[in-house]
Amino acid sequence: MGNCLSGDVGGGKQAIGGVQQRPTSTTTNNAAHNDAVDFFFRSRGQYPLFSQIELTLSASNLIDRDITSKSDPMAVMYLRKKDGKLEEIGRTEVILNSLDPNWIEKITVSFQFEAVQTLVFHVYDVDTRYHNVPVKTLKLKDQDYLGEATCVLSEIMTKPNRSVTLNLAGNFGAGVTRKLGTLSVQAEETVASKTVVEMNFRCVNLDNKDLFSKSDPFLRISRIVENSIAVPVCRTEVVDNNLNPMWKPVCLTMQQFGSKENPLIIECFDFNTNGNHELIGRTEKSVAELERLCLQKEVANFVYPSTSHGRNKVLKGKLIVDRFVEKVQYSFLDYISSGFELNFMVAVDFTASNGDPQHLSSLHYNDPSGRLNSYQQAIMEVGEVIQFYDSDRRFPAWGFGGRTADGSVSHAFNLNGASYGDEVAGVEGIMTAYASALRNVALAGPTLFTHVVDKAAHIASQSLSQNNPKYFVLLIITDGVLTDMASTIDALVRASDLPLSILIVGVGNADFKQMEFLDADNGRRLESSTGRIATRDIVQFVPMREIHSGQVSVVQAILEELPGQFLSFVRSRNINPVGAPPAT
Repeated sequence: MGNCLSGDVGGGKQAIGGVQQRPTSTTTNNAAHNDAVDFFFRSRGQYPLFSQIELTLSASNLIDRDITSKSDPMAVMYLRKKDGKLEEIGRTEVILNSLDPNWIEKITVSFQFEAVQTLVFHVYDVDTRYHNVPVKTLKLKDQDYLGEATCVLSEIMTKPNRSVTLNLAGNFGAGVTRKLGTLSVQAEETVASKTVVEMNFRCVNLDNKDLFSKSDPFLRISRIVENSIAVPVCRTEVVDNNLNPMWKPVCLTMQQFGSKENPLIIECFDFNTNGNHELIGRTEKSVAELERLCLQKEVANFVYPSTSHGRNKVLKGKLIVDRFVEKVQYSFLDYISSGFELNFMVAVDFTASNGDPQHLSSLHYNDPSGRLNSYQQAIMEVGEVIQFYDSDRRFPAWGFGGRTADGSVSHAFNLNGASYGDEVAGVEGIMTAYASALRNVALAGPTLFTHVVDKAAHIASQSLSQNNPKYFVLLIITDGVLTDMASTIDALVRASDLPLSILIVGVGNADFKQMEFLDADNGRRLESSTGRIATRDIVQFVPMREIHSGQVSVVQAILEELPGQFLSFVRSRNINPVGAPPAT
């Protein structure tokens, strides 16, 4: 696919409009979101985590509750909230006289990668008296219950055909077991189009706006929406000191440009560090016109808007489209449902600064009441989500900074205590191995990340060399300040070419400035001791205390950048979903 700029890229001069944040849903439930907020972010080339999903329902072999005819079924879908309560998301229409209904009415839900979204389906036989009543107003207690089924949305999304068939169950009195039929759920991502255009822009003969050097130009592309309002959708990087600049490829999705005939305003600015960027010139072209410029090797003249109502001043500066390609841009869900897996790994900090696990004040305290400590909480919350994307659910689990049974301090020991084989079964396996390690490993130090990062990178590298459709996610949970910062940065820069993301959760009250630096959310990519710049940002850091003080869950905070990091990897290597035609 090539590396495309889509929206604001990294920080400093790389992020003219500020650092791109990945917004999460602003609503309290995981099902719906605010379309206005969604449009606001999309119009800036920023894509929230959720994808709109349409669910199509059908059933087979339903039980018959009618005496003189067949049941008239309707399905209702709920989302089970954290407190166990069911929140209704949508209803199908009523289908008359059918025990094998195929409902037309789709139910829309927002798929959120970072949440476990448990869906509950209830099927009812609607009483004949209510057949002319709008389904949304039907009182469900007045209808005959035909059974229910439940599943997790990510289970559907990870299936190659994005569909599941569930057995209906129900309580029809003590000792009554009946076959209630099946419910099938088919999911489709409701993206208007996966079409993107990728363009290479350059300019010649730009006006110089600087006194002692040349202009530092960048382009801003805006879409004209209703009432002639221009909404910015994309910015390029800044090219320093150059009146004939050439920018990295720009990607625009159909959601951003609307249609190929929709007018776009392309403005060229001279970058100023104070934020008052000076307009060099502008032109108005649709995507169709930009394609024609490229095919016919023509140029577009920049103009300078007239301050009065006179004619715009035509400038000598020109915009050139060197390359124009229309292609399919696959989504995160396209990869996941095609068979791509996210393989989870975890590394736990066993340094002495955590405090004696026997003491109540320790971050490793094992509460007899069953209350989870911060380490257990992070393992459970992140693991619970990631496990759905890993078919065998066997996870490498390591500790670092602990004194093992042989008396030596290890910075990458197997959490399960085995001398060979670091994998454990499921999230429960991680929890069990962690509890066992606390009994058998003495807390020591110092805090080193390099060994576990290299270990994860080695696994990811082996998988990549075998062309496995896998992406790896290492969760590091730590309380402390690194003593191997330079070598950790070197390891992360090396790993930035691999199918790997590293999630760091900081527990306790240490100063986590180092972790924030590793996260590179200021837009500056990490640079190794040899001067090599990271290919991409692969680290996401979240301090647990911020999570506890606010409403955001550790999962939402720690996983929100993961789909973007995954896509940056597969797109940079032209990797398509399993079985998909080339994305060109």
